[in-house]
Amino acid sequence: VQLQASGGGLVQAGGSLRLSCEVSGTLFSINAAGWYRQAPGKQRELVATISTAGTTHYSDSAKGRFTISRHNTWKNVDLQMNSLKPEDSAVYYCNAGPAEYYYSGTHPLNYWGQGAQVTVSS
Repeated sequence: VQLQASGGGLVQAGGSLRLSCEVSGTLFSINAAGWYRQAPGKQRELVATISTAGTTHYSDSAKGRFTISRHNTWKNVDLQMNSLKPEDSAVYYCNAGPAEYYYSGTHPLNYWGQGAQVTVSS
């Protein structure tokens, strides 16, 4: 399974970006996905997840501003980010793999993308 993230970039505070993750390979093993981020000097943290049941889970910082979605079964997993803040600046990683039906980010999944840089200027 391979994950390819795209859509990162530089945006002003208050702006929007949409990250996309293209998943390829043995897709039958995928039934959950998520996005994580890692800022310099900080640990990687969960941003959002989506389960095969269609349920979504967001970190407190992402709630109300970010939306995770999937398309074409698990071939594409997107993260729409609105009202961006400078503290959202980080490398964003897509994550996918097998998981429980109502997966809510309790553990990282098996497969990772290469990361997409998001920089929000004040």
